[in-house]
Amino acid sequence: MIVDAHHHLWDLSVRDQDWITDPPMGAIRRSFLEPDFVAAAPSVTTSVLVQTVCMPEETPEFLAVAASSDVVGAVVGWTDLTSAGVGDALDSLVDSPDGSWLRGIRHQVQSEPDPEWLCRKDVWRGLAAVGARGLVYELLTLPHQLPAARRTVAALSNVPFVVDHCSKPAIGSGVGEWAELIRSLAAHENVTCKLSGLVTEADWKSWTVADLRPYFEVVLDAFGADRLMFGSDWPVCLLAASYDEWLSAAQELTSELSPDEQAAIFSGTARRVYGL
Repeated sequence: MIVDAHHHLWDLSVRDQDWITDPPMGAIRRSFLEPDFVAAAPSVTTSVLVQTVCMPEETPEFLAVAASSDVVGAVVGWTDLTSAGVGDALDSLVDSPDGSWLRGIRHQVQSEPDPEWLCRKDVWRGLAAVGARGLVYELLTLPHQLPAARRTVAALSNVPFVVDHCSKPAIGSGVGEWAELIRSLAAHENVTCKLSGLVTEADWKSWTVADLRPYFEVVLDAFGADRLMFGSDWPVCLLAASYDEWLSAAQELTSELSPDEQAAIFSGTARRVYGL
């Protein structure tokens, strides 16, 4: 009963994905649709479909996918957090015909040049609006943005936050300051973390499970199994690993945990956080 808490879809005939235009991204420079995900992940019973672009049109499209899918059980979409009309925009999404599938909002904070972007007053207002509607907010951050994330989750203790991809540590460079920052973030009970995205932060051609283990041990110790959830980051993971290769790596990383802890990471945490 595996829940994949993080994957993407995109159709290049609908819109371009300008973040995959560089030559190293060639392996994923094509369309990936819901049937492709189902074929790649036959062991997954339920999944969370996560936004890819900061465009309002994408979220209703993803909600329609979820409404017609036997696998996609929740959508994390996008809206402009800094807009004065963020509450109305969220209400429009939630009240739309497929709005019951919306469970969270995400923004590509990793691309914001200001490391303090998350601490802006207009952003905090937007995040409060997300939480007020019973939605989670996903933190797509880089390690240097974690101090701002820490202050944000402390200030908005009523908003549930999810850390994507363990905040993208530089695999192979040592856990260092990233570990301290992750632990300080995990000290806040309104934060959970996705065990995802690690293979693409490692050497794409030569990574091993041993390379990933120190980072897994940090997030496991910081969050515990009941606040940690498996995500594939498919199809982005294909840059470094097939779906099965990353799933096998995650299962190896967690193999010494108790059955209850494994069940939390591969199903229970995501079911609770996203109301699946």
